[in-house]
Amino acid sequence: MLPAESRGTAEEQYSYAKKAASILVDVAKKGYRLIVVHGNGPQVGNVLLQMEAASNQIPPFPLDVCDAMTEGSMGYMLERAIVNELRKQSIDREVVTLLTQIIVDKDDPAFAKPTKPIGPFYNSFRARQLIKECNWMMNEDAGRGFRRLVPSPKPVDIVPKQVIRALLEGGTIVIAAGGGGIPVFINSNGYLEGVEAVIDKDFASSLIAREEGVDLFVILTGVDMVYENFGTDHARPLQTLDVETAQKMLVEGHFPAGSMGPKIAAAIEYINGGGEEVLITSAAKLRAALLKRSGTRIVKKIEER
Repeated sequence: MLPAESRGTAEEQYSYAKKAASILVDVAKKGYRLIVVHGNGPQVGNVLLQMEAASNQIPPFPLDVCDAMTEGSMGYMLERAIVNELRKQSIDREVVTLLTQIIVDKDDPAFAKPTKPIGPFYNSFRARQLIKECNWMMNEDAGRGFRRLVPSPKPVDIVPKQVIRALLEGGTIVIAAGGGGIPVFINSNGYLEGVEAVIDKDFASSLIAREEGVDLFVILTGVDMVYENFGTDHARPLQTLDVETAQKMLVEGHFPAGSMGPKIAAAIEYINGGGEEVLITSAAKLRAALLKRSGTRIVKKIEER
């Protein structure tokens, strides 16, 4: 909803939401019940930029609250676009955006070594100030300044998963866990507590797919399908992978951590957790991929299909 060439206006984002809605409604017309999970990297980054610019006047919010803000704003734009597309096609379906808390383990090793850069770039004076005042970890990017690093723990549970299930059973299209969801942990009193972290949306989606027992887990990305030796003269498209082969290729480094790696790992988690099939493709090719004319499928065993 916010490509690199965009300015980031609400009008731009809604126009991209309309394009997404057209694809999603087409999928719903095929009889699927839908759970939609979106990213929020650029949007939450912009919120953090706004807060830094106004930090001398308005106290900034913590990252979990910023996640909630973008879950709501982006969910609203997607929801409105999907509702309007449904009305345009005279389809009687409800759509709802669900603020979703994703529980993480407070002892996850990721908290000891934050690696995810977020927010604006700071000069050295401001970076030292934030390290001292907020106990932030910072990383210098040559030529651009210092940037905050936050942990990216693995998701372990969903709140409220029973509500998602009930909505799906009623035929509602559910927009949930936007940006990977709002990260929370269970404190010593058994209560939920927000934490400043980033949850990978692919892993959050995989968890929801497993918990809700979905038949098809679709991961949309920037390429039409998965490739071996991607970006080289020896690139080879992979139409179908069994989970054992996918795991082997992941370990061997065929899928880099900064691009396809998390998507393959999320697919493996879903299949090993009892899932049936993962489809990895681009939004532009989703219609064709659902007809098995594009995309990469990951299954438990190829001979079973």
